[in-house]
This record gives sequence, structure tokens and C-alpha cells, in this order.
Amino acid sequence: MPGITHYLTVSALLFFLGLAGFISRKNMFMIFLSVELMLNGINLSFVAFSRFFQALDGHVFAFFVIAIAAAEAGISLAMIILLYKNRQTIDVDRFNIMKG
Repeated sequence: MPGITHYLTVSALLFFLGLAGFISRKNMFMIFLSVELMLNGINLSFVAFSRFFQALDGHVFAFFVIAIAAAEAGISLAMIILLYKNRQTIDVDRFNIMKG
């Protein structure tokens, strides 16, 4: 059975892959998916620590992170649709919200 270090290693890899995607991507959908990947890495570490310490606190935190991720998904997808409707692109470099 794998130890906690294996789970935390996979969790860190997920988080840093998501962070690299968030920093390097220009498409809003890819940025959104990168944020979701980071949240999944955080959830994995919560559950790993919860199993290691034989407590349910990590599972509760993971449940709340999933709920927040669902709300974030709905709001961010609505914003992406509105931005595409107004600007006809989802390329982040082409946005300048301060200009009219």
C-alpha cells in the first residue's frame, strides 16, 4: 500500500502542472481547466492527510473545495461566454477591460 508521500507527490505534481498551465496559457478555457487541476491537487492532499491522521477533517475540506469549484465553474463559464459574446475572442492577451 502506498504511503502518504506517494499521494502528496502526485498532489504536488497536479498542483504545479495546473500552476504552469495557468501561467503559460492564453486561452481562457485552458486557464479555467488549469485552476480546476490545481483544486484537484489540493483535494488529493486534503484526503491524504485525512487518511494519514485517521480524521474526517480533510474529507470535509475536500467537500467544501468541490462545492466552491462547482460555483467557480458556473461563474467563470458565464463570464467566458459573455466576454466571447462582446469581444469575439477568448484570448487573454486581447482583453483590456479598462478600455471601452
